[in-house]
Amino acid sequence: MKIQLLTLLALWAFSSGLQAQDIIPLDTNHWDIQAEAYVLENYKGQQAIYLQRGLAMLKDREFFNGTIEFDIFLTERQSFPGVRFRAVDQQNMEVFYLRPHLSGKPDANQAIPLINGIMPFQLYFGPSYSVAYQYNFDDWTHVKVVVKDRKAQVYLDHAETPQLSWNLVHTPRSGKVAIGGGGAGPMHYANFKISEEAELKDFKVIAPQPIEGLVEEWEISDLFEEMVLDDLSQLEKVIINRKWAGKIQVEEGTAANISRQHRLRGQPGNTVFAKLTLQSEKDQTLLFEFGYSDRVVAILNGVPIYRGNNRWRSRDYRYLGTIGLFDAIYLNLKKGKNTLLFAVSEDFGGWLITGRFKDRSQITVLKE
Repeated sequence: MKIQLLTLLALWAFSSGLQAQDIIPLDTNHWDIQAEAYVLENYKGQQAIYLQRGLAMLKDREFFNGTIEFDIFLTERQSFPGVRFRAVDQQNMEVFYLRPHLSGKPDANQAIPLINGIMPFQLYFGPSYSVAYQYNFDDWTHVKVVVKDRKAQVYLDHAETPQLSWNLVHTPRSGKVAIGGGGAGPMHYANFKISEEAELKDFKVIAPQPIEGLVEEWEISDLFEEMVLDDLSQLEKVIINRKWAGKIQVEEGTAANISRQHRLRGQPGNTVFAKLTLQSEKDQTLLFEFGYSDRVVAILNGVPIYRGNNRWRSRDYRYLGTIGLFDAIYLNLKKGKNTLLFAVSEDFGGWLITGRFKDRSQITVLKE
């Protein structure tokens, strides 16, 4: 009996040791901390890191498929804490973050890719990428993210079933893992674990509703500074001097993502031309419905005809600037070839362009 008891105690100690080893210590030996400020401390009974405006990236380990878990002590201040994974570089990765200041609202969290340095929440929005959730601000919130190939799920507060399932955007590649997020509100993180277990449960995605009849492809120019558009006497020169970088296609059935073609930061310029070449059967006036982010100047055959601002909070304090066909212009087309340019400028949240003609019976969008 004594031998059996000792054996059980030894097995329990061994098991406990394995469980303890699953938790990766939150210290500078295991993490590369790049933040405005951080504190390593015991907080609310847990060994934690307090991060402000920055990330802690796990050293010497990459992640492909598996499960990521951690605890976070939320406050109601505006902040965007969460986890980043499959980070192939600083500009491209998958992300899941919380919006504790929007507790209970449909956008209380966000699953999103980081694409060339931009998190396009103005494109990836709605029930396909977020779920309403009421957060607890008096205790630790447990976050569990399960990733398998092109699919991911999140479980909050030890739920038995996932609250959110979504399709990952990037081609699956192994990459780094980080915790933290933007915004001025710092948060405590604790009990970080990674395993290779990648079991998906009841994987159901709410697919976005595509917009019918969109122009499917846009030609994109090189970068230039938005301010040059203020001097209309130089507009012809600005247009002539452009080089054409490539073509981008509509995603999510909603809009074309300019950040697929360009990185916003690290090089001069925050503006590109998105171009359509139109073959009109006759002189005619046609309605073109469009959407953009963040700001735009529309130019038809070298003549500016519209200027607008769809930036986050540009219209009221809760305005998100999400993309859709919320604007329209009447195009006075000449018979033959016409060039329609949209100078699209970006700050953050989505560098986007989209549009459609209500009637395409007397017009052709040329693919040059």
